[in-house]
Amino acid sequence: MLNMLSTMVDIRAFTPLTRDNWISQEDLDAAFAEVSRGPLDLETLLIEKYRVPQEHLGKSLSEFYRCPYIEYSQRRLIDYDLLKNLNLDYLKKNYWIPLKRDQNVLEVLIDDPHDLDKALDIRRAFPGLAIRLAVGLRRDIAQFLLAASDQADGWSISKILDELVNEARLDVQRQTRVAHVTEDDCAIVRLANQIIADAYRLGSSDIHIEPYSDRKETTVRFRVDGGCFPYMKIPASYRRAIVSRYKIMASLDIAECRKPQDGKIKFELGGKKEIELRVATIPTAGHNEDVVLRILTAKEPMPLETMDLSRRTLDELKRLAEKPYGIILCVGPTGSGKTTTLHALLSHINTQERKIWTAEDPIEITQDGLRQVQVHPKIGFTFATAMRAFLRADPDVIMIGEMRDKETADIALEASLTGHLVLSTLHTNSAVETVIRLLDLGCDSFNFSDAMLGVLAKRLCKRICLHCKEAYRPSRAEYEELVYGYGAEYWTRLGIEFGDAFRLFRGRGCEVCNHTGFKGRIALHELLLGTEEMKTLIQSRARTNQMLKLALEEGMTTLVQDGIEKALQGHTTYKQVKAVAIK
Repeated sequence: MLNMLSTMVDIRAFTPLTRDNWISQEDLDAAFAEVSRGPLDLETLLIEKYRVPQEHLGKSLSEFYRCPYIEYSQRRLIDYDLLKNLNLDYLKKNYWIPLKRDQNVLEVLIDDPHDLDKALDIRRAFPGLAIRLAVGLRRDIAQFLLAASDQADGWSISKILDELVNEARLDVQRQTRVAHVTEDDCAIVRLANQIIADAYRLGSSDIHIEPYSDRKETTVRFRVDGGCFPYMKIPASYRRAIVSRYKIMASLDIAECRKPQDGKIKFELGGKKEIELRVATIPTAGHNEDVVLRILTAKEPMPLETMDLSRRTLDELKRLAEKPYGIILCVGPTGSGKTTTLHALLSHINTQERKIWTAEDPIEITQDGLRQVQVHPKIGFTFATAMRAFLRADPDVIMIGEMRDKETADIALEASLTGHLVLSTLHTNSAVETVIRLLDLGCDSFNFSDAMLGVLAKRLCKRICLHCKEAYRPSRAEYEELVYGYGAEYWTRLGIEFGDAFRLFRGRGCEVCNHTGFKGRIALHELLLGTEEMKTLIQSRARTNQMLKLALEEGMTTLVQDGIEKALQGHTTYKQVKAVAIK
């Protein structure tokens, strides 16, 4: 009986878990015995019943088999060409899959690198190649194979590009002009759709289509976790066709190439999920047009508790959101999560007793209980128009997508002074600068000071990868840099001294984070409160540094200070904080 079980799973691969106290030896033996009687594999049982963290399970396998551990990630693209001559049903039964080929080296993910029969099958399928094995959980390999199966049902990028190249060769042989390929060509349509599908699967926020002149290939870049990376190149002959295709999808004028346009695309992913994309076209050098597509996924609001807020900021925000009237502003650059934060605040106060109206462009997040309105500036239905309509519709709370002009700002202030709670966003660099910006816009300083409850500034910076994070002892110079960035006069309140116990954190780089050391993003915040002293400074139109000094004395944590605190907690690095929060 025991010999039969050992052919399915080697229990020795999981003994590091007992050594590191993730599971007792008795529980491991019990799980091993249970696997012999049930349909679950040992890995799944340990994760679901015995609550062993998947990352530590992977580390245990990696240590035993002495090879890298790779977990499933939507961002990892599988080279479909490697699967052409393989039977997916066979791979699903035997739990291995080729991931990528680098010249003469093939990387294969397998559940048991010690299985000689599978190793022979791999070498027969890929003769002449050096095989580099990585270990993975069976559930993760199954997910990779499912993604590969979905890809096999459709069209891969490489397959579409091959088709375009072949068409180009045929056109040259026939002495026809490649420019005759239009935005309605089948390959162009599939290419445009596949770029969107791959961007969504990789977790991208933006897609950049960047054509060049003089026969240079068109570059496609994706923005993931705040940084752009090149995804693919399209033959130069098709640059106008791919741009025109996206303009048609967004109902834009394909004949107009001299001025910017913007629109929206509703896109179905395999008939299962619909996403919305915001499209902007901009004329560039060489009579070209760039296209930028922002992926907007309609989703549920996030709870405030999951938004990386410090305890003080979280408590103060909740207190402000429960006020009956006044104005709360969330500020920061595009894509920093301002709308997400406002929806989290609305979710906190969204009850049957409150009537909540929102005016947005576009509506990215939906939640029951809110009456959400999409503005259409092209037909004259602006934020200001929506605000006037809301004031006639018995509101308790109003959320305005963005205060873009003095008219909208004045109506928002008027609403906040007449018994309504108003939430809005603004594009400014910091909380204090927001006050100056609104006053410069022409808002009355007394009205704004009376209405202001608080201004929350946000930034997103890269988060250290949880799978390869490690602590290290920094140098004295690194410590001094943190003190200087935080402000020496405020550093003492943290109570952190340089010594043997002082540690910072970094990412070593692994397969999960593509060897960058970072995966995901973390939010930095600063909250300016509308205290009586602050309102007095606003009414007297005090300078920015005077307001900032008072805010710090009252306990405000700046974006940089919040980032340094998160670096000390091991969530990010000071270098990443400086990249987004320091002028």
